[in-house]
Amino acid sequence: MLRRLAAMFYDALLLVAVLLIAVALALLLSSGTFTYHNPFFRTLMFLLCFLFYTWFWLHGGQTLGMSTWRMRVQRRDGGPITLWQAVLRFMLAIPCLALGGLGFFWMLLDRDRQTLYDRLSHTVMIMLPKK
Repeated sequence: MLRRLAAMFYDALLLVAVLLIAVALALLLSSGTFTYHNPFFRTLMFLLCFLFYTWFWLHGGQTLGMSTWRMRVQRRDGGPITLWQAVLRFMLAIPCLALGGLGFFWMLLDRDRQTLYDRLSHTVMIMLPKK
């Protein structure tokens, strides 16, 4: 569980950097008049978060944080996750983490140590051996 939290922290740092660049570009292009309440801006931020995670999951099954901590997400049969599974995993992770992390801490009670969003999206997180 600690490895997963550490990987999530690494990914959050990288994602914040990506979002800060997007905010800077949006402010530059709008001459500083873009606000957080703009629906286009909120949609852009959501899409960047979505693309960040799904792109990594679909291209190797690892975000940079997951790679650092030697983890990979995959299908239960060992294959790479599908686009549908990536979308489902991302969308389920939002309420699972937003509700005090209950969907994440589900892994403490789960017999296979899966988070709720992994179980519902039919994905598994595996720990990779040291190289």
